[in-house]
Amino acid sequence: MALIRNRLGLLVLGVLVTFVLYLLLPAIQHERFPARAGSPKPQPRAEKSQREANATILTGTVAGSPAVSYREGFLLQRAGTPSPNRLEVVLLHGQAFTSKTWEELGTLALLTEEGYRAVALDLPGYGQSPPSDAVSTEQGRVAFLQWVLKELGLRRPVLISPSMSGRYAVPFVLRHGAQLRGFVPIAPVGTQEYPAQQYQQVQTPTLIISGERDTSLGAQSLQSLRQLPKHRAVVLPDAGHACYLEKPREFHEALLTFLGELP
Repeated sequence: MALIRNRLGLLVLGVLVTFVLYLLLPAIQHERFPARAGSPKPQPRAEKSQREANATILTGTVAGSPAVSYREGFLLQRAGTPSPNRLEVVLLHGQAFTSKTWEELGTLALLTEEGYRAVALDLPGYGQSPPSDAVSTEQGRVAFLQWVLKELGLRRPVLISPSMSGRYAVPFVLRHGAQLRGFVPIAPVGTQEYPAQQYQQVQTPTLIISGERDTSLGAQSLQSLRQLPKHRAVVLPDAGHACYLEKPREFHEALLTFLGELP
C-alpha cells in the first residue's frame, strides 16, 4: 500500500511540473538564431488567441562586410491572423547604448504588437557588431545604412535616430530621404554641419523629439532640423538628452501617433 501511495505521489508531482512548464513556455524568448537577410525566420508555435497576441524578440546577424547584428520583434499569434499594417521601423542607438536598449525599453515589443515590423540595429563597434573601417567616413556610413536596409529587405522604413546615430541618419536623410517613409531624430549629433538649403529639399515626414532639459544638443539639433519642410516637433517635459529613456510613455505615445498618421 505504501509503495502504491509513493508511486501515486510521484505521478501527481510529474503532472504538476509538466503543467507549470506548459504555462511558462510562451514567455520563453529565443535569445539568438543565425540568420541571413531573406532567409526564413523560425516560426514559434502560437498558443495565444487572436486577442492575446504576444511579442517576443529574435536576434540575428546579417552576414557580410561589415557584419551587423540586429534584434527584431516577432508576433506570437494564431496562424492566419492579419497584421493591422506592415509599416517597417528601423531603430538606431546612441553612443552609450545598443539595440538591447530598445528591447529593454519595450519599444520593439510595443511596435510589433501594434502591427509594425520593428528592427533595432547594433551599429559597427557596438553590441554584437564588430568595428569596421568602412564607416569611418560619412559616405561609408550612408552606404552602410543602404546596405543594411537592402539586406534585411526593408523598403521605405521609418528611421529612428537618437544622438550619436545622427552621424549615420542625418546624411542618409539628406541624400536618400525618398527611400524613407518617415524620420524620427532624437537630438541627433552633426545637424549643424549642413546648410539650411539641404534640409529644405527633403520631403520626408519627420517627427523631431527632444527633452526639455536638453538645452545643448537637443536645442541645437532642433534648430537645424526645423528647416525640414514636413516636420513636427515634440519636446518631452522634464526630460534630458536621453528623453525616450526618462519619459518612455510620452515617447511611445508621440511615436505611435506619428506612425499612425503617415500616408
